[in-house]
Amino acid sequence: MTWNPFHREMNDLIAEGIASGRLSRRDVLVGLGAASAALAMGAGASFAQAKEIVLANYGGDAAKSMDESFGKPYTADTGIPVVIDGSGPSLGKIRAMVQSGNVTWDVCDSSPGDSYILGRAGELEEIDYSIVDKNNMLPGFDMPYCAGISAYSFVLAYDKAAVGDTPPASWADFWDVKKYPGKRGLWHDMTGVLEAALMADGVSRDALYPLDVDRAFKKIEEIKEHTIFWSSGSNSQQLLRDGEVVMAQIWSTRARILSDETQDRLSWTWNDGLLLAGVFSVPKGNPAGKEAMKFINSVLTPERQIAFLRTLGSGPSNPAAAKIVPADLERVNPTSETARALQGICNDGWYADNYEKTFERYLELIAS
Repeated sequence: MTWNPFHREMNDLIAEGIASGRLSRRDVLVGLGAASAALAMGAGASFAQAKEIVLANYGGDAAKSMDESFGKPYTADTGIPVVIDGSGPSLGKIRAMVQSGNVTWDVCDSSPGDSYILGRAGELEEIDYSIVDKNNMLPGFDMPYCAGISAYSFVLAYDKAAVGDTPPASWADFWDVKKYPGKRGLWHDMTGVLEAALMADGVSRDALYPLDVDRAFKKIEEIKEHTIFWSSGSNSQQLLRDGEVVMAQIWSTRARILSDETQDRLSWTWNDGLLLAGVFSVPKGNPAGKEAMKFINSVLTPERQIAFLRTLGSGPSNPAAAKIVPADLERVNPTSETARALQGICNDGWYADNYEKTFERYLELIAS
């Protein structure tokens, strides 16, 4: 079992885009035609001769945004085409490519969890930090088998109409059902929830890891009867829209949408949020070789990071980019200086080592 909150979120947003008419099915398949053409050309050697970078992601808005923000600028710099394959670089697909020796992807819009698992199995290249400048990444985003190229957060969102004149500002407030009566929303998964519980219990956001799981579970037990455990990003939004919960821990991308929809009646705080990395990884034996590392390094260019924030809502992982974000995007940027100072950073290494055994216990806890 792996954890992959970023791609669950992206898939949800794509599906909702289709349902609302904002996004067509043709948009979702934007990368698939390119992928088919690439496969028709053959495997590794052909790609190397063609000097292409094949970037695999999950299609839809992400494909369009990465093409505009990262692909076209890289081609302008180098003359090397960047082909977007929107068919979804799941752990199983990457593993099958590598094990068959028929690798057609150069860079994968993966997750830290999958990257640790694949990397430890020898199925990903180690990120070459002599090429990828880790100085252009947030602390902790320079992971061994993936590079953090964007960021998003788990945040505390709330309904101003339901919480009164003094909105909740911490996880201790979230846990205080006397001061703020009403239902809460937490994720059915545990990433971010364990951290929130520990912060509610007095643990500093800078001293969360290794997570004290027993302590976190005991704290979750305190408010379990007051909590609805949401299953998807859209579900978390709907709970707040419908007034089923007065506050919830949700992804910052969702909080931004709710705030825009309601003229900030449904708002959020960055305080004690948890930053998570959106990452790129490189399959072992990728056709483009080291050119993949050069491409990843180019993605950290501040202007390209800001373009990605504007089009997809994921914050820049390069601190230099955060300093030049336009004023109209500052409030929604999870890596702004203001937001960063208030948040912790998810330790994906801890989850790589502990996820499966801990998640089984978590499911038992919230189901009991």
